[in-house]
Amino acid sequence: MHADAWATAAAEDLEAERARRRARHGTPPGSAAEEFRKLVDAVAGKLSDLQSPLLGALAGPAAQQVVRQVVQQAKAAVEPVIERNPDVFDHLAAAGSELLAAYRSAVQDQERRWTARGTPPRDPGERRDPGDEPGPGERIDLD
Repeated sequence: MHADAWATAAAEDLEAERARRRARHGTPPGSAAEEFRKLVDAVAGKLSDLQSPLLGALAGPAAQQVVRQVVQQAKAAVEPVIERNPDVFDHLAAAGSELLAAYRSAVQDQERRWTARGTPPRDPGERRDPGDEPGPGERIDLD
């Protein structure tokens, strides 16, 4: 019985700590699949409530019904994918984070090269871009 009491006390402490964190920081984000489901629901709600001035007053109710039907079909197609493959969304989120980090690194490296001081001046006859072709105009060097 002592082991059960210990497990119960630990579970109560853990739940109390989670409640304190929720109160201080708000509800933590769920898994990527849960967040995707929330996104789909939010977009579906916005699309269903959309009043389109492009469709005009005559097509309003019929167009809204079509939009609702399309939204429901899209949700029906997405839900089974989320249910069967929740880990896939976590992997996709991680891959997206890695791609973003790689992009930032490339951009920062390029910015460093562009703003580098002390680089030797270029030869005036050197072309900067392969597309620079001589033409009737005068080349103006902005550097």
